[in-house]
Amino acid sequence: MSRESTTDRSSEEASAETSAAAALPGALPDELRAELIAFRRDLHMHPELGNQEFRTTAAIKSRLERAGLAPRVLDTGTGLICDIGIRDGARDGVRPARPMLALRADIDALPIPDTKTGVPYRSTVPDRAHACGHDVHTTAVLGAGLVLAELDRQGLLPHPVRLLFQPAEEVLPGGAADAIESGVLDGVGSIIAVHCDPRVDAGSIGLRPGPITSACDRLEITLDGPGGHTARPHLTTDLVTAAAKVATEVPALLARRVDARSGLAVTWGRIAAGHACNVIPQHAELSGTVRCLDLPAWRDAPDLVHAAIDEVAALYGAKTVIDYVRGVPPVVNDPAVTELLRAAQTARRGSYAIEDTEQSLGGEDFSWYLERVPGAMARLGVRRPGSQDRYDLHRGDFDVDELAITAGVELFTAAALIDGNRL
Repeated sequence: MSRESTTDRSSEEASAETSAAAALPGALPDELRAELIAFRRDLHMHPELGNQEFRTTAAIKSRLERAGLAPRVLDTGTGLICDIGIRDGARDGVRPARPMLALRADIDALPIPDTKTGVPYRSTVPDRAHACGHDVHTTAVLGAGLVLAELDRQGLLPHPVRLLFQPAEEVLPGGAADAIESGVLDGVGSIIAVHCDPRVDAGSIGLRPGPITSACDRLEITLDGPGGHTARPHLTTDLVTAAAKVATEVPALLARRVDARSGLAVTWGRIAAGHACNVIPQHAELSGTVRCLDLPAWRDAPDLVHAAIDEVAALYGAKTVIDYVRGVPPVVNDPAVTELLRAAQTARRGSYAIEDTEQSLGGEDFSWYLERVPGAMARLGVRRPGSQDRYDLHRGDFDVDELAITAGVELFTAAALIDGNRL
């Protein structure tokens, strides 16, 4: 990553950016900032898994309705959308004359325990935690919606905006697919989102045009064959050895059959076989993930992986059953929408608060939206500036500097205002 230093900027640039920020409406009021921090902490204390986010959905819906808005719960029963700036005559199934910018947040949590200590907002639900920052994403989009609704009442919102609170991002192949089936992209011209990044300081964002995440699929394999006594492995199908060979040789084989630049990687998370030291088992299992940086290679991955597994297992006489679960393609940021996010962050906080970010091997179902409309995802900094602490994602002790909420709201509101004025 690289960050433009404030000392590298000319005084003219700094002055221009300060003037732009001052001229752009929609600053976050202190009272609302405090409310949003409390809202995020409440979500953090009550995490819900994918497609079970009933309390979360109700809390978002209630707050939007208090602001005079008309949110609609998705057909799946959790998650919701809410349009701002749609005039009464265009609400009843009629698309707005101008395409909407959608602001997307994911609302589900992870099935892991919250191991933080010393904070009053620790999860109250056993083995459930917002350890990926979805509570922050949700609060930032909610806050942006409240600010934009007020601007709309003042006649300052240049074009309609849709808030999209999506369930089940952590459940393959992701809740985005169901949300799309519910019509969340109807009338949408482009879509933006953020994802918490503990490597970036709060107040800053990371941007990258093109691929910013990888594809992620799930792989389950079972191996079967006649077992027997370890004294006579020649009379058996040695499934432990077969499983070990699949685990080590399949990734190596794929590395020689796929362009290395595609980043195709099979990584195992579980291997199980047998119950006794002197018994060759009749059944073995492996579970893992398939990740890929390149979209065309991801589309070819199932056939390549199946062939490699069958080839290695056949050498040891093992019968295979392969469950290859399609996950998500890479998030590929549209260059023009990425530049919109850059312009929005520059207007609010200056270009020095923007970092170049690398492509991650993590998966994100935001990619499904980008198969339909142009869009972009930014890395939202959540690290306390100057801190040496490392709270990585998907860890029970993950936490954020809550300045990230303000930064997220500012980014979304500025993007909506700038995008509307460009049309």
